[in-house]
Amino acid sequence: MYSLPKLPYGYKDLEPYISEEQLFIHHTKHHKGYVDKANSLLDKGVSKPLSFNLAGHILHSLFWENMRKESGDPEGRIKEEIEKNFGNIENFKKLFSETAVSAEGSAWAVLVYEKFSGKLLLEQIEKHNLFLYPESKILLILDVWEHAYYLDYKNEKAKFVENFWNIANWDKAGERLESAMG
Repeated sequence: MYSLPKLPYGYKDLEPYISEEQLFIHHTKHHKGYVDKANSLLDKGVSKPLSFNLAGHILHSLFWENMRKESGDPEGRIKEEIEKNFGNIENFKKLFSETAVSAEGSAWAVLVYEKFSGKLLLEQIEKHNLFLYPESKILLILDVWEHAYYLDYKNEKAKFVENFWNIANWDKAGERLESAMG
């Protein structure tokens, strides 16, 4: 059985970028809904709805760890790889933000490490369809479904994405990269 992960911070800790109410509803209603539905489908063996709900659980679990109270700047290997693949941190943020803002409807923006090429790639995940390249590892992820930002930002997705950089957890992205690179 799957379970809702505890957040690595309190519901108020990401304010003013994500409100307590927005985070509480997103975590306890939306993410919990994917967990509950995936658990109810386990015994039924229905693959498509199980895949959708399980992927929703996995992506949200990565997303929660992906944020922290204060962001700081990327350091170490993650910084080096971003600079190697995107030129510099500001250009990477611009391209990641464009990936997030241009996602249509229910989607995610992700930075992945693709093992075969040894490159960092930007991707959009539609809904929860995990069509990732083989051997890709998600390093940084941003939920751009409306339920992730609408209470705080209404229809201003770009402002939500811009504020994400104030709470991005670069240490976690770096840990994920180290694990993926071995």
